[in-house]
Amino acid sequence: MKKVDVLKPVLVSNKERARENRKIFDKMNSLVINIISSPGAGKTSFIQKVVEHLKEKYRILVIEGDIQGQIDSSRLMKLGVDVIQINTVTECHLDAFMTAQALPSIKKNYDLVLIENVGNLVCPAEFEIGEDYKLAILSTPEGDDKPLKYPLLFHLAKVVVINKCDLLPYVDFKLQKAKDRIKNKNPRAIIFDVSAKTGKGLVRFCTFLEKELNDKKKNKS
Repeated sequence: MKKVDVLKPVLVSNKERARENRKIFDKMNSLVINIISSPGAGKTSFIQKVVEHLKEKYRILVIEGDIQGQIDSSRLMKLGVDVIQINTVTECHLDAFMTAQALPSIKKNYDLVLIENVGNLVCPAEFEIGEDYKLAILSTPEGDDKPLKYPLLFHLAKVVVINKCDLLPYVDFKLQKAKDRIKNKNPRAIIFDVSAKTGKGLVRFCTFLEKELNDKKKNKS
């Protein structure tokens, strides 16, 4: 009970700050996606492929969350898009207050803001940061049981990307079983199976994302 008593006001305070972040993103009319996965699932590679597909048509900002270092942000900056680094130091997730610290660095409007959260399937799911929605990445080497072990993320995610499908012949991962388990937790989840390494499935995802971006523009006008 003591843990719940402490956690509840923390989440309420975070939710309030997330609303303030959302107001700022709304002024830019940005589509903001909070990308969550375990370490090594391929978040950065996935973001890289998406940026390569869309950077000529849309203004893109990547907010990179890591405990330490700038390895991923340096890699993404080479693509010619703007990148903001947030180092959490000891925290295993981004929260709304950490995200707010990056907002003064935003000097122009962006169509798409991709936020790469810290690699973790638990804590990042609990904290809103001002996003339009959460995107969960599940990689095939992790196993098809992750939606059962980490249900909150898969329950909350609007989109689930099953990555590293090029490894399906070599790992014990049942693609349909994983999809069924995701749908069991979240019947409305939109699922894409892709390989960020080979690019397979990325066109379908980017087509979906372009529709999301265009719909947001229409709703604004």
